[in-house]
Amino acid sequence: MQGEVEDIELQLLLEALYQRYHYDFRHYARASIKRRALQARAQLGYSSISAMQEALLHDPSVVPRLLNYLTVQVSEMFRDPSYFRALREKVIPHLKTYPSLKVWVAGCSHGEELYSLSILFHEEGLGQRTIFYATDINPDALRAAEAGIYPAALIQKYTENHQKSGARSSLSDYYTADYGHAAFDKTLSRNVVFSDHSLVTDAVFAEMHLISCRNVLIYFDRDLQDRALGLFRDSLARRGFLGLGSKESLRFSKFAGAFEDFVREDKIYQKLER
Repeated sequence: MQGEVEDIELQLLLEALYQRYHYDFRHYARASIKRRALQARAQLGYSSISAMQEALLHDPSVVPRLLNYLTVQVSEMFRDPSYFRALREKVIPHLKTYPSLKVWVAGCSHGEELYSLSILFHEEGLGQRTIFYATDINPDALRAAEAGIYPAALIQKYTENHQKSGARSSLSDYYTADYGHAAFDKTLSRNVVFSDHSLVTDAVFAEMHLISCRNVLIYFDRDLQDRALGLFRDSLARRGFLGLGSKESLRFSKFAGAFEDFVREDKIYQKLER
């Protein structure tokens, strides 16, 4: 009975968040979004999801705090190094044939993937002719991404990942460590556009040569996954590339026929010409 009540409360909360503030989580995977909503209720001190919904409707300051729970902000630099090695060795040679490039990091979270790609592109001589678009629906995450400051305790792991990705330099070349944090060089974000963009409600905004959207679709239901993949298809240039997370796939999507496997084991796809 309690679970049924919470399901109803959750549906009403998500509807309120959409109707009042235009953040749409209604087609996120239900078990995952419920777990995060219950965590938010407990951590923010509300007696029920309904009480949290009431506060949300009447107090806009609740929104960013709730978003920090409903959006997943877990990542690391050069996560799954083989993905970045595959980009370096197999995708970059194609991208080098373009005079200028646009790369979209969709669901950029705190920016770890963005800075990984920026470093990789600088190492491969493409940094100056690439514009990166780093988007997320969470304004706090976007601010953190733009700041580019991470706990120093994480740098060893990031460095190991970077080396496994086929690094042509030392990660330490790109940051300054002080007071327990590492601040990444602003040259890495000089050609970056940080922007709010929702895969749920927003449209194509530029033609991309590479879209990297990793470990985002796993939190969407099937319809929303198709919506996002259709957006990626429409955003990619002819023969452009799409990178997904290790647990994500195009296999059962209605847009599977728009792409072909490029590096199957690392979930990198290329848009077909038709």
